[in-house]
Amino acid sequence: MSRKAIVNIFSSYNNILMTATDLTGAETITTCNGGEVVKAGKDKGGQFAATRSAERLADALKEKEFNELIVKYRAPGGNLSNNTGPGAQAAIRALTRAGMTIT
Repeated sequence: MSRKAIVNIFSSYNNILMTATDLTGAETITTCNGGEVVKAGKDKGGQFAATRSAERLADALKEKEFNELIVKYRAPGGNLSNNTGPGAQAAIRALTRAGMTIT
C-alpha cells in the first residue's frame, strides 16, 4: 500500500528548507535543510545542498513507508525576491531520482 505525504520546499538564494507532513499538514514526518549537509554557509542554498537534502528526506520517508509525494514549493516573496533559489528544481529532480512518485 502506498502512503502519500506533502513536501513543502522553501527555496531562497541563502538556504533551502524541506518539510514533509501527512496529508492534513498537522503532523510533521521529517525535515531537512541545506545547512545540515554542507560545511560552508555560502553553499546552503545551492543545488548540491538541495540534492543531498532531498536524498536524506527521501530516505527518511522510505523508512516510514511513504512513496507518493505532493510537492509544494515557494520563494521568499514579500519585499524579497519572488524567484525561487537554484535549489528548488534540483530538489524535485533528486526526489524523483530517489524513487518517489510525485503527484
